[in-house]
Amino acid sequence: MNSDELPLRFPFSRRGDEVPVECDWLRRNRPVARVITLAGDEAWLVTSHELCHQVLTDPRFSLYATADDGVPQQYARAFPPDAVSNMANITSAGLRDEVMKSLSPRKNEELTHFLRATAEALIDKAVAGGSPVDLWAGYASPLSMRLMTEILGLRDADETALAARCDVAMGTSAHTPTEVARNWEELRAVMATALRPDRRRAAGLLPRLAALREDRPEDELTVAQLCDVGCNMMVAGYESLAAFLGHAIMLLARDQEQTTRLRETPALMPRAIEELYRRNLSIGDGLPRLATEDVRIGDTDVAAGSLVLVCVESANHDPEVFPEPTRLDLDRAANPHLTFGGGAHYCPATSLSRLHAHIGLETLLARLPKLVLACPASELTWSWGMIKRLPKELPVKL
Repeated sequence: MNSDELPLRFPFSRRGDEVPVECDWLRRNRPVARVITLAGDEAWLVTSHELCHQVLTDPRFSLYATADDGVPQQYARAFPPDAVSNMANITSAGLRDEVMKSLSPRKNEELTHFLRATAEALIDKAVAGGSPVDLWAGYASPLSMRLMTEILGLRDADETALAARCDVAMGTSAHTPTEVARNWEELRAVMATALRPDRRRAAGLLPRLAALREDRPEDELTVAQLCDVGCNMMVAGYESLAAFLGHAIMLLARDQEQTTRLRETPALMPRAIEELYRRNLSIGDGLPRLATEDVRIGDTDVAAGSLVLVCVESANHDPEVFPEPTRLDLDRAANPHLTFGGGAHYCPATSLSRLHAHIGLETLLARLPKLVLACPASELTWSWGMIKRLPKELPVKL
């Protein structure tokens, strides 16, 4: 590491319509680079596909350790540190299978029917107001929220308030510690409604976990721990699903040639979804890992205790792996994108995410044959102070 190497400020641009220019330069010249995070701490930013994959799959880089006291941080936490490792409590209690089952839509015809019916109803409501239609507030966001409330067993929840709570939990620095703690407690209170004795026979993951807890007191699981399972799944699930669908809609709405092909050739949808995962820029802040030992990444020695950030957007646009990386190519056969992470912390909700994307996009293309942005993509506005890049609106012409 050269002494005159000055660390960059990270994250880069918050725009979701173009890859930050810094990514290409770093990937070519400094694929493991020092950066300064929003919290003011130093970290290593990894930008090439090869090295990002190394970090994600090497057990010496820990996600759970990023919540330890005194370690470098990306930003001020908007959730309790113990929430990061709460799944370890569930795993040790033997309830992980229930969680994983809820995230797997295979052979779940009821969930598929629910998602299709919800998508149709949302489009009916959105188009009733005339052109242009905001497909963020009217489609991507509520479709994602309703899927998560259905899975968790929160059908009666106030979706607007819940979405606002999730946004705070996915924030980076805009709230005080007191506000953050209060927000998490209010999220827990919503989850607790599904754990009441009168909801034991209700559908959804949280009622099932409550019943199992009652039958197995020896596991000593607390209500707060079960609530944190719901909070984690709701926050991560809603924000990730909505962000991807919003970005996918934007990408298709500004590429009429590929959109027409996809509409006329439905068999392309599975491959198209993987390409849309690769091209989406919703992961704007990098995936955090803490080095638990001294590790060499490429030509760089990384000391134990260092924060390492995996720049997924850069890895997914690495020309060494993806020819013409900025082009939306629905025929791209080899697509080892890192959108779902990798290794021990590979996203457990990939099947659910793909179902959500498939039904969400399939329904949209069938109902809106002229899917065109009502403004240039460069004029879209994006939320600030968020871990995810979220559009404030997605105006589309009917």
